Amino acid sequence: MLLSLDFSSNIPIYQQIRNQIIIAISEGILVPGEQLPTIRTLADQTGINMMTVNKAYQLLKQEGYITADRRSGAKVAKRSQEAGVVPASLCNELRLLISQFKLQGINEDQFFSLCRELYQKED
Repeated sequence: MLLSLDFSSNIPIYQQIRNQIIIAISEGILVPGEQLPTIRTLADQTGINMMTVNKAYQLLKQEGYITADRRSGAKVAKRSQEAGVVPASLCNELRLLISQFKLQGINEDQFFSLCRELYQKED
């Protein structure tokens, strides 16, 4: 698994790992059932503390993106949510993003145009 971590970013390393794994799943780079590197392996590969990787994996597990147990390790979770059902946590994140775009002076048309462009890149 190839991660690109920015150690000078304001985004915590565990959050960068989480975000990149979610993007990889969305883009089909990681597929349901695929084995993820162990916490120790990923920590060694990236040169970061095992607890940081563990925190990212725990967050991904809580959010339902991966499954993990002591015997088989971490794997990409099978899609269990019904299509079209949006968790409240994602709505809250989107609301915050919309507010940030508004504060940057981005109007509704610009926002939706950017959303369409980015969404189509995911397909």
